[in-house]
Amino acid sequence: MLKQNLQYKLLQKLSPQQIQLMKLIQLPTQAFEEKVKQEIEENPALESGKNSDEDADMSNEYEDSGTETIETDINIDDYLSDDETPSYKLQSNNYSADDEDKNIPYAGGTSFNQFLKNQLNTVRLSEQERQVAEFLIGSIDDSGYIRRSIEDIVDDLAFSSNVYTSEEEVLKMLKAVQDLDPAGVGAQSLEECLLIQLRRKEENPSRILAIKILDKSFDHFVKKHYKKLMQKFDITEEELKGAISEIEKLNPKPGGSFANNNKIVEQIVPDFSIKIVEGELDLTLNSRNAPELHISNEYNNLLRGYANSKTKTKSQKDAVLFIKQKLDGAKWFIDAIKQRQQTLLLTMNAILHHQKEYFLTGDERKLKPMILKDIADKINMDVSTVSRVANSKYADTPYGTKLIKDFFSESMKNDQGEDVSTREIKKILENVIKEESKKKPLTDDKLAAILKEKGYLIARRTVAKYREQLSIPVARLRKEI
Repeated sequence: MLKQNLQYKLLQKLSPQQIQLMKLIQLPTQAFEEKVKQEIEENPALESGKNSDEDADMSNEYEDSGTETIETDINIDDYLSDDETPSYKLQSNNYSADDEDKNIPYAGGTSFNQFLKNQLNTVRLSEQERQVAEFLIGSIDDSGYIRRSIEDIVDDLAFSSNVYTSEEEVLKMLKAVQDLDPAGVGAQSLEECLLIQLRRKEENPSRILAIKILDKSFDHFVKKHYKKLMQKFDITEEELKGAISEIEKLNPKPGGSFANNNKIVEQIVPDFSIKIVEGELDLTLNSRNAPELHISNEYNNLLRGYANSKTKTKSQKDAVLFIKQKLDGAKWFIDAIKQRQQTLLLTMNAILHHQKEYFLTGDERKLKPMILKDIADKINMDVSTVSRVANSKYADTPYGTKLIKDFFSESMKNDQGEDVSTREIKKILENVIKEESKKKPLTDDKLAAILKEKGYLIARRTVAKYREQLSIPVARLRKEI
């Protein structure tokens, strides 16, 4: 049975303007600049740069005329400054247009694939052999490896290129590809890649031994079972050191120098600058986050002309409604940028004061525990707003360019019951591992015991988690001879 009834609900919804503001706050400097350019292109009522003196005089002329509201409820003075001097004349800008190169550089050069194909021109091959060789080159990944089976390659040649060949011919062409530069390219495994490079070099006792180790005991070498290697090959520790030294000189990724050759070069543009001036911290926002935008005086002229006209046609009313929409959009965008600047500075200032000891010294052990809620409570904003600022913004500090979210960390208690940052514990763990004997690296149990002696009560599994987060391998793989 169908029924109709009234129901009241209290809902909290963000307005489109608030959603747009959140998106603006999240943007890093370069993306923000693109957004400003896009808005200027889409909204003719919005202009960048300084007003001309002629426009400023025109603005003053409107200001002298007093407030006037026209039929479309547009208050002209809402879009014009009440001061005699335009606001842009009160701003100082110490940056010239040439101070920063805002273009994103592209790297030039020949692609890795083309570099290899060019070398084939020096090899005498039949038409089918060349097709097979070029197909193999096309199968090489950015690291320089062919990670597909010979059987799959034979099938693909038949189906995609209409080339019918045998595994023997593909293997023959694979050897030809592996003779190309850089040495090791076209290998199907790390073991094969290293062996190809060693066999290209002039023979000496250490290299001959290195070839034997990789060819016959690759697993023992990878797992650093040095005693087993010395017993198997009946060699001394010094001889093993020489062989390992030869292997360490090899390139495990022969295609690495060519990878991403034609992609955009990544740039990090800091959003904030933090300096120490006479023992105090000085925070500034990157000038590229503060563009000079203003309402188009041409649009204001159109409004003024409409207000002064005695007869108002329907087309004029439609035009003035369009102008009002564009002016409202431009005015809101300028206000949103101001709010963005205030939010960024307010959030970063709170972080700066919370981590003052770190910013004055650069010692990561001075980082205090800090979560998003700590900063959100200080500035009376939502945690999501702080997250948007922290996740995508960088700060130029005296100790390098840092991602702001790296200043946040969970807390743990030491043996005295004090809250300490997990970043501090990780730094101490990293220093202990750096100072360990590489002949006998410390296990996670021993690392946990050392941290306990230093006043940090941490379980072995937590030590293992922190070690993995620091990209430090287990004790066995840190062993050296």
